[in-house]
Amino acid sequence: MANVTPTVRPGIDERLSRMIQLPTVSAELEERGREPFDAFVALIAELYPLTHESLALERHTDFGLLFHWRGRAEASDGPVVLMAHYDVVPVDESDAWTHPPFAGVIADGIVYGRGALDDKGPLIVVLEAVENLLVDGFVPARDVYLSFGGNEETYGHAAQEIAAVLRDRGIVPWLVVDEGGAVVDAPLPFVPGRAAMIGVGEKGVMTVRLSARGDGGHASAPPTLTAVRRIARAVDRLGPTTFRPRASTAILRMLSRLADQTPGSARHLLRVLASAPLLTARVFAALGGEPAALVRTTVAPTMQSGGTAANVLPSQASATVNLRIALGETTQQAVLRVRRRVRDPLVKVEVVEASEPSPESSTENAQFALLAEALEISHPGVPAVPYVMMAATDSRHFHRFSPAVYRFAPLEMSNAQRASIHGVDENVEIAALARGERFHRALLERLV
Repeated sequence: MANVTPTVRPGIDERLSRMIQLPTVSAELEERGREPFDAFVALIAELYPLTHESLALERHTDFGLLFHWRGRAEASDGPVVLMAHYDVVPVDESDAWTHPPFAGVIADGIVYGRGALDDKGPLIVVLEAVENLLVDGFVPARDVYLSFGGNEETYGHAAQEIAAVLRDRGIVPWLVVDEGGAVVDAPLPFVPGRAAMIGVGEKGVMTVRLSARGDGGHASAPPTLTAVRRIARAVDRLGPTTFRPRASTAILRMLSRLADQTPGSARHLLRVLASAPLLTARVFAALGGEPAALVRTTVAPTMQSGGTAANVLPSQASATVNLRIALGETTQQAVLRVRRRVRDPLVKVEVVEASEPSPESSTENAQFALLAEALEISHPGVPAVPYVMMAATDSRHFHRFSPAVYRFAPLEMSNAQRASIHGVDENVEIAALARGERFHRALLERLV
């Protein structure tokens, strides 16, 4: 049993600030070098001495950290894996940040900086919980692994290697928890109140390059269809309705859980939607934005190139398109549909990288019940609600062999804070960090 008055070290905000000050930008590894990453590993060894003393640490690839905390007994149904990543996305220097993105400024109860929410904030609350429990002499009931990757933002090869190592050792996690959902206000446009959105599934990701060739020459006498116009037409054909909307089981479960917590007429609407997948798909698609992304494969052109001068017709042009594949579909189906919608044999469609959508983890098991129980300690009265994670996480490397994978960072995030992820003025409240630590501590204390 945990102590009645558990140890909670002060200064979590200063420790996060120091983490943020290290610009671990994985997409800029060639420009910045490895020094920020090595400094981060050294920093957590300094800040969490008991964790490094009591847990065995393995390095996998240059950027993967795997801590092993031996439990009181070896559970027959596997260990717990708590995941996070310590790399961050680049910053556009032209953006107007209130505070410098790598200064780690602490002001008015908030920590500012790149990585505050994605994902150094979620990482630090794991380490804080473990260190605090070790101070009190706590030993978990079953083995616990901490899996931290330093290249999640560039496809997560560290986490991929860690997952492969555990699988090769015959270790099948009983529970995996990674970043993803959060404690949010108004989880849907027509649903008031707070909810802890827990990702029970994750959309697949696919990057496609469209390319075309054409006759080069002087721009003063262009042909009817240049390489650039051919690519522009192909991109235009891949609009928001390229893929039909469909409501997955996870979305219907989400609506049912939200209905249980929602008063008034909204409850009736949620119950109707939860029992009508076709109607749900149409309603969510019509809402646009995040609701639409929950029910269909999305298509987002992200890069275009072609040409060397303003007055020269390029002989080739290309565009890069990012797709997020809905649960229940496959990457093969997606690329076939892209080709059908482009309808141009002279446009080459090349798959650059692809990862299938995950299966859905259950909400009717001991693992999900444990998450809900820990939430009741850290965020009393906030319901645990399943949903579909739309972005890719490192946990996708575990869901092929682990039956219970959930994506949830136990931090409150307002709409503005969620928008700051990969954007401007990323920040986290110190009080939210304290509650996040409490969540993980409660989870570890209640393992059986």
